[in-house]
Amino acid sequence: MQDVQSAEKILVKGKGQEIHMVGKVATIKTRQKVKKQQKKKQPGPTKKETKKVTKIKGKCFLCGEKGHWKRNCPKSQNKKEEDETYLWHLRLGHINLNRIKRLVCDGPLSDLKVDDLPTCESCLEGKITKRSFSAKGARATECLGLIHTDVCGLMSIQARGGYEYFITFTDDYSRFGYVYLMQHKLDAFNMFKAFKAEVENQLEKHIKILRSDRGGEYLSGEFQQYLIDNGIVSQFSAPGTPQQNGVAERRNRTLLDMVRSMLSYSTLPISFWGYALQTAIYILNDVPSKSVPKTPHELWTGRKPSLQHLRIFGCPAHVLKGKTEKMESRSETCIFVGYPKETKGYYFYSPSDLKVFVSTNAKFLEKDYMNDFVPRSRIVLNEMSGDTIP
Repeated sequence: MQDVQSAEKILVKGKGQEIHMVGKVATIKTRQKVKKQQKKKQPGPTKKETKKVTKIKGKCFLCGEKGHWKRNCPKSQNKKEEDETYLWHLRLGHINLNRIKRLVCDGPLSDLKVDDLPTCESCLEGKITKRSFSAKGARATECLGLIHTDVCGLMSIQARGGYEYFITFTDDYSRFGYVYLMQHKLDAFNMFKAFKAEVENQLEKHIKILRSDRGGEYLSGEFQQYLIDNGIVSQFSAPGTPQQNGVAERRNRTLLDMVRSMLSYSTLPISFWGYALQTAIYILNDVPSKSVPKTPHELWTGRKPSLQHLRIFGCPAHVLKGKTEKMESRSETCIFVGYPKETKGYYFYSPSDLKVFVSTNAKFLEKDYMNDFVPRSRIVLNEMSGDTIP
């Protein structure tokens, strides 16, 4: 007790309800005086001086000019519009600016303020070898009046699932298209039967003409007999004239250009070209074409397409997990790789278990993906050979 008294420590009750251990009472009084002195008005600018300060014009940190702040800078507004246009360029599989402008005029992107696109290195990588084919000939007057088809492959790299070929079917009237991945070239016959059953059931019409090149898969006796049995006229391009099957040739060229551009912008292995291909045809059906006055989707279904659900192929996303422990993370970082045909939602690739799955609950990180983009080496994905019969 004497030690405590010699230290002159006492318990005092503060303004609150807690009790504090303090030193001398004199020390408390000294601290109170210091606080009062600190509260005294310190010398500073007068009201007139303050008004003068507010009248000084600001300097923009974006353009370096005086008279406005960064948030009001015209260049900042233009940058925002440019970013939005570029965002939709990426979401729509690297389509050109003219197609985006048509989407704005036709309605699906009516709120978008279109600005010039910046140089897209992925487009330069994916479309640098682009060729054109002449498009001449009589046009069909209704859906399924004429179907253009072509097989592409053997591809230089095998896709996930063991696919090395793909076949396209393009409706001449609407330019609506289908694409099927194939492990073997002779699978073309089965793919056509699946295509025919689906579209004829949807539209309640029959395919009248099938136009193709002189590939062996189309000239097989089984394929030709099936066309005869179903009343479908078979048209072949003349030997050495691929331009006569120009619609199908251009479609395959456009798809491969989009696939290379999308893969170039992503960090995915080239073996994901199958998912990129399915995404590309999904996008092409929803965007304008030079050959038709409306989008293929509208001419095919009678309804305008909605684009608000589209996202950048290859961008990361936080995907909600199905079942988690109490202390476990509720989401997993995955990569967006496409749109499933059978159900609503998105395809995601999980780097942790190397699987692709479907989910509807995800938060996409598109802005971060664009800001962190680093150009990658050129994507080498080409058709290696063909066996067209002369």
